[in-house]
Amino acid sequence: MDHELSDLAPAYVRSIAPYQPGKPTSELAREMGMNEHDIVKLASNENPRGIGPRTRAAIDSALKEIARYPDGNGFELKNALSKRYQVPLESIVLGNGSNDVLELVALAFLGPQRAAVYSEHAFAVYPLATQARGARGIVTPAKNYGHDLQAMAAAITDDTHVVFIANPNNPTGTFLPYADIEAFLKRVPERVIVVLDEAYNEYMPPELRIDTARWLKRFRNLVISRTFSKAYGLAGLRVGYALAHPQVADMMNRVRQPFNVNNIALIAATAALDDMEFVARSYAENRTGMQRMEAGFKALGLEWIPSYANFITVRVGPAAEVFKRLLKRGVIVRPVTGYGLPEHLRVSIGTPEENERFLEALALSLKQ
Repeated sequence: MDHELSDLAPAYVRSIAPYQPGKPTSELAREMGMNEHDIVKLASNENPRGIGPRTRAAIDSALKEIARYPDGNGFELKNALSKRYQVPLESIVLGNGSNDVLELVALAFLGPQRAAVYSEHAFAVYPLATQARGARGIVTPAKNYGHDLQAMAAAITDDTHVVFIANPNNPTGTFLPYADIEAFLKRVPERVIVVLDEAYNEYMPPELRIDTARWLKRFRNLVISRTFSKAYGLAGLRVGYALAHPQVADMMNRVRQPFNVNNIALIAATAALDDMEFVARSYAENRTGMQRMEAGFKALGLEWIPSYANFITVRVGPAAEVFKRLLKRGVIVRPVTGYGLPEHLRVSIGTPEENERFLEALALSLKQ
């Protein structure tokens, strides 16, 4: 008797709905017969400024070594991160983007008969990483589109080994005061790994930021996840990192693939980390773009979720239909139905020209 080959995989793998990334401009150009250069992509929270001059020079210099394997330990980048955050090299884990870091946490600390807690409307990788290990996901209801830390603490059970917290959260852009997170960490048993995903940290107002790396000395179960894909402009190179207690980092490094961060990414990230002028300008331009988006939504009579990141989520009614109408006008945004928000679209903050193009297309799409 014939069997489906998919049946050879464990049931928890078969039930995974694969992650759906933002639609590439090349794909829309093929589908619609458009010129790719005429398409505006505001779907993946990329930095519209590209990369800084120091980073570009570092990438150019790295090309001559592309035939060589990268440093599997990533010493130069780890050393730079160690100096920046005043943590030992043994506390740093490098990843192929912060997605990889999140997967490493799940790979090291989750499995069958174990559970992870995360919020409704939180980043899709949390349930994906949990389910791929055969672990149980415990989803807590959102509070004002963000995390309800009291509900998350109450949801922890004897088999809970990981809690995922995004701050700011993707796709809602919501922010948790650090005093609330600190109180949460004090309440959670040390046997539970708490992942603080700060992928959008550099886009937060400076007065709201704190150096969470200092918490590592007090909370041995804390893992801080960061990325170079957003403010640093290196989304295409895929490099992220985690800061953690050396014993936690050691477990993550044991399950990490050798050479998981490529040579150009390592060199580019090391250079980018030192280019804080570029990051500061990226932050400033993002805030200006955010204000323009909010003004545009207000003029259209739309509700939006106040955002502390480099994107904003707006309520448009029949989001799937509005999304399709925007595609026909050459504008790509991100539907978030899969996050439990069927009436919302997530929109990255682009260049001033891209933001205007989107707002014009949105106004026409809402009238259609």
